Amino acid sequence: MILASIDIGSNAARLLISQVEKYGEKEVDFTKLNLVRIPLQLGFEVFTTGLISTQKKEMLLQTLNAFKILMTVYQVEEFRVCATSAMRDAKNAKEVIKEIQDKTDILIEVITGQEEATIIYENHLASLPVKGENLAFIDVGGGSTEITVLVNNEVSVKESFNIGTIRLLNNQWNNTEWNRMKQFAKTELYNHQPIKIIGSGGNINKLFSLSKRKEGKPVKLDFFESLFSQMSQLTLEQRMHEFAMREDRANVIVPALHIYIHLLKWSNSNQIFVPKIGLADGIIKHMYFERLRNTK
Repeated sequence: MILASIDIGSNAARLLISQVEKYGEKEVDFTKLNLVRIPLQLGFEVFTTGLISTQKKEMLLQTLNAFKILMTVYQVEEFRVCATSAMRDAKNAKEVIKEIQDKTDILIEVITGQEEATIIYENHLASLPVKGENLAFIDVGGGSTEITVLVNNEVSVKESFNIGTIRLLNNQWNNTEWNRMKQFAKTELYNHQPIKIIGSGGNINKLFSLSKRKEGKPVKLDFFESLFSQMSQLTLEQRMHEFAMREDRANVIVPALHIYIHLLKWSNSNQIFVPKIGLADGIIKHMYFERLRNTK
């Protein structure tokens, strides 16, 4: 079975195409066939003006048309399109979604921060053979940060905060939300020590690559602090050159470091595990298991 997911985030849109096959009685293999990322950067406009401009709407329309062609070539049987923080904030989101559906026959679902957090942690649980540990799943995006805490293999609490890399970069955040996230980390994370912090999304995946750590090994807080000190002194062009990063990633990597460093310190943790899976992976797994339940 070939399934696909499209994640329309505040910084980029991603198309993930995967082959899903049962292995034995209980296991399921999810094999990535293709991953395409387009730096739409919807959040830079939405968090400033509250609207998706005509230009960004056309870019999104062209992106989805291109994704549609790729899905046809790969013979995708089913797909789901989810939009997150930027689309949640856009005042004209309904009009944009209707126009895109009329022109492409693609329906965009705007998921809540809570739904986003659920998809992310369920994806991790399906990928990590962890038992009996306290876990915190953290995803730092362009417009929001999602945190889910599991205690004794059960969800203790999950929350979404309007704190993200683009909001910090453009100074479009407020102290109330920052302090709410701080208080959450100091209670729900700090009070459940020992707790394993697990990160997902493009920012932490890039930081993991820069750390040169072996797969399965955590990235340490002192690495984040050293990298933040180094990168924050560089211009955008220097970061792109010295760390071989695309412009859109080099632009948001410093605020991403800022958020991760504070979350680790507030929770009294000194490392984070990075299994390199994100919302797009979670959408596919969620879609597959939902389809499986409906056929029983």
